[in-house]
Amino acid sequence: MRACAIVALLVMVAAPARAQGPPANPVSAALKNSWDSAKRNIKESAEQMPDDGFGFKPVPTVRSFGEILAHVAGVNYVYCGAATGDKTPRNEDDIEKAAKTKADIVKALNESLAYCDAAYASLTDAGAGEMVANPFGEGKISRATPLIGNVVHLNEHYGNLVTYFRIKGMVPPSSKRGM
Repeated sequence: MRACAIVALLVMVAAPARAQGPPANPVSAALKNSWDSAKRNIKESAEQMPDDGFGFKPVPTVRSFGEILAHVAGVNYVYCGAATGDKTPRNEDDIEKAAKTKADIVKALNESLAYCDAAYASLTDAGAGEMVANPFGEGKISRATPLIGNVVHLNEHYGNLVTYFRIKGMVPPSSKRGM
């Protein structure tokens, strides 16, 4: 009897969720969720590293922690500008050349993330297949392609930042959250 009551309760709780159905744009919603996750890791990395850690390089031949974030900020404009069909307001290396302090890099990074938020928010499943100019070559690509590339790019560089955190004896943001 008790088991029947539990099953009935679960069915009643699950019924409203099932009645809502899938989101109107499940593919673009999934891409936005991937963006939100990658963005969170990058943003929290910038916030977590102390000012003096922004110049840290494990070896002289790689970008510093801050240079990686400045690079990511610059490339965000390229990817997201392509996805929206806008002429990107920043060149890929503008931020990396100009922003040198944590405050400057975090400001530029947050501005680039907000710029990209608009691109992901405006994407629909129907629009994802529209053709746009390839930001890194000739020809046309689907509108979703640069946004997917941007998520991949953020995740690749988050991997770099994780290594930098670990070398410095710090726990990276995603590990702190238990992911």
